Amino acid sequence: MRIGILGAGRMAEALGAQWARAGHRLMVSGRDRTRAAALAARLGAGAEAGTFGEAARFGEVALLAIRAEGVFAALAAAGAGEGALAGRVLVDCVNPVVEGFVLAEGDGRSMAERVAAAAPGARVVKGFNLCHEDVWRMTPPVFDGVPLGVPLAGDDPAAVAAVGRLVRDMGGVPQNGGGLARAGLLEATAALVIGLWVGAGEDARAMLPPLAYAAGPPGDAQSEPGSR
Repeated sequence: MRIGILGAGRMAEALGAQWARAGHRLMVSGRDRTRAAALAARLGAGAEAGTFGEAARFGEVALLAIRAEGVFAALAAAGAGEGALAGRVLVDCVNPVVEGFVLAEGDGRSMAERVAAAAPGARVVKGFNLCHEDVWRMTPPVFDGVPLGVPLAGDDPAAVAAVGRLVRDMGGVPQNGGGLARAGLLEATAALVIGLWVGAGEDARAMLPPLAYAAGPPGDAQSEPGSR
């Protein structure tokens, strides 16, 4: 698969390294062409550097790995508004989380929905936004014998399936997060768990029971979470 990466920071490197290792071809881009070229060199022979526009048009998948405040300038530089990403799968891993571990104020839409509006024709999938970049460097990301689940939200089943392949390529398990309208829930989840992990030093995983207990203890008459 050919993957264009918009961004040359830590998330771009973490995910890019996994996909380069899996045999995908990559083009890295960023505001600083020298930094993008250095990252491409670290990723290996299957990677090269280009401009935002070149990376947007490089392949069937593009990864948006830009800090929240720079997302729309990067999309504009890539020509997203003129259709540079039309027909391509656009993976949005951006968390619009600000001081206090809350979501940045916006217009009521999630970051993913705003990205879709700024990149007409792009097949946007929200994913890879719930973990620190060093978790994405793990080969594979497995905890207590269980591969990491990666929820994905998108409206195009084929696009979600393509991103699911990229999840599997790094040893994770894609999870059905629903349509793009649910992307805001993933972003809010990121704000919550980052606040628990970083702000309070709490184990966010401990707040949820195993799947077998999601509707109450096995054999219990309850059928839905929260029912009484």
